[in-house]
Amino acid sequence: MLEVSGLSAAYGSRKVLRDISFEVRDGEILGVIGPNGAGKTTLLKCIDGLICPEKGRIRINGRDTDGLDIAKLIGYVPQVTESAPSVLVFDAILIGRKPHMGWRPGADDRECAWSVIRELGVEDLAMRRLHELSGGERQKIFMARALAQEPQILLLDEPTSNLDIKYQVETMELLREHARSGLSVVVAMHDLNMALRYCDRFLMLKEGRVFCYGGREILSADRIREVYGVGVMVKEDQDGAWIIPDVRQGAADTRTGH
Repeated sequence: MLEVSGLSAAYGSRKVLRDISFEVRDGEILGVIGPNGAGKTTLLKCIDGLICPEKGRIRINGRDTDGLDIAKLIGYVPQVTESAPSVLVFDAILIGRKPHMGWRPGADDRECAWSVIRELGVEDLAMRRLHELSGGERQKIFMARALAQEPQILLLDEPTSNLDIKYQVETMELLREHARSGLSVVVAMHDLNMALRYCDRFLMLKEGRVFCYGGREILSADRIREVYGVGVMVKEDQDGAWIIPDVRQGAADTRTGH
């Protein structure tokens, strides 16, 4: 279980996160949602130890992360950048085994890497160079590297942003499958409909604060309009719920509510 309480972070004098609290149970997918600049990426980096928060606590299984070997517990899939190193894809995935291996990878480490490669269906990419891949292909390789860590908690920053619809669904189905095996997943997303389909709970951020936190019921048209500044309609039937823009309302003025 991941517990975050009273977390605040800043870049110099600019406050980015203010008093963030939530928890993620074993086997749960938490969707972190909110507009650009709400603090989603910074939150993930704080949990992974890449950014030191100003205050607050992060606990895993009841223990403060200070002193824990985070690399063995948390896997992190960042947003894909344009640049990529000229390394073999297989070696890039094998790096995920680093927290578990000695001076050099053993047979078990290599088999784990190949197992993840087969699971994601990227065997044809394994012997190519990472910089030769498309953004979507690299996204899948970074996912494979994180899974090769065999973490208890997986953090993902817009994991479907560079993927076509087929691979978006495959990626989210893969996360759902691993969550059923006990993995705790925290995924920052812009696609609210994809989040509705696959996430168990939601943390909605606005201007670095928790706007609301809970189950699917928090994704109401009024809350989405206030946070994102656009009118939507939330439709629901026996197959679930989905969100569509309400062109009749247009953009909302979130300062006045009109």
